[in-house]
Amino acid sequence: MEIFKYLEKYDYEQVVLAHDKAAGLKAIIAIHDTTLGPALGGTRMWTYKSEEDAIVDALRLARGMTYKAAAAGLNLGGGKTVIMGDARKDKSEALFRSLGRYVQSLNGRYITAEDVGTTVQDMDYVHLETDYVTGISPAFGSSGNPSPVTAYGVYRGMKAAAKVAFGDDNLSGKTVAVQGVGSVSYTLLKHLHEEGANLIVTDINEESVRRAVNDFGAKAVSVDEIYSVECDIFSPNALGAVINDDTIPHLKAKLIAGAANNQLKEERHGDILHEKGIVYAPDYVINAGGLINVADELSGYNRERAMKKVETIYDNMIRVFDIVERDRIPSYQAANRMAEERIIQMRNVRSNFLIKEKNILDR
Repeated sequence: MEIFKYLEKYDYEQVVLAHDKAAGLKAIIAIHDTTLGPALGGTRMWTYKSEEDAIVDALRLARGMTYKAAAAGLNLGGGKTVIMGDARKDKSEALFRSLGRYVQSLNGRYITAEDVGTTVQDMDYVHLETDYVTGISPAFGSSGNPSPVTAYGVYRGMKAAAKVAFGDDNLSGKTVAVQGVGSVSYTLLKHLHEEGANLIVTDINEESVRRAVNDFGAKAVSVDEIYSVECDIFSPNALGAVINDDTIPHLKAKLIAGAANNQLKEERHGDILHEKGIVYAPDYVINAGGLINVADELSGYNRERAMKKVETIYDNMIRVFDIVERDRIPSYQAANRMAEERIIQMRNVRSNFLIKEKNILDR
């Protein structure tokens, strides 16, 4: 991998290789862009096949966080940490405290949080060494479980996209096919049920499906059948890459809107949806509620303030589709353009984020 060519191509600012033999730490901290503010992104722990795979994943995820934060209207940049290791057996207090010292050494340019393979307890260990961490225990001022907030943001974003797809944002009477019934999706189902939507659900966990059927009167279908059911809205809330060459021909929905990350297997699948007239709510715009929620911790968490910010996902989604109309481009491109335009505008008035004050968002 020619790493500097990659960094130059996508405008990365910094990559830190964090190594502590005594603690067993091998980690990559990637900072993509701090034009809007300090880079925020979680710490992922994974058994990568190679060091290059770990570096590429950290870089890819960091860039994604830049776009998610910018599109959400947050004064934050994008960053990510990946730890090379098995989350089931390689964790220790020493490892995460060592990581915390590396995060502290960046002096606020990067703020971490939990992610795949890490937990609140892990972040509490990081917190022993640095204040530049979110998603810690509520006893330390954290916001707690972000799933209900994420779900509310998806619900608001779905309503905005429905206004584009159907002419109004009323979901009463609409049939929504929901793929995955995890913690985020369950709360989303609750919002949809309360508005009067008809629900079809699937999940590999039969107990989760039964719960949705019992609590919300949902109709259960098999995991393969969910793509071809008659519905108005298809809502992916589990795996990524579910919008692909195999599934698109079967979709009956006029709108795709859900919480899953990386729903398009390839960008060209967004082009295909656009050509077919299927409205697609870009995933990192609609599922930004969790990021918005943890970002509020940086100013001293206030639930009411965070929820009001999450409500703006509705407006952000409308802006995406305004760009679709303005520039005659697919919605995934419009979301990227919305984020890039905000970064470019602010780049003219801000330099890279270098902190001196303790209050990192008092700018």
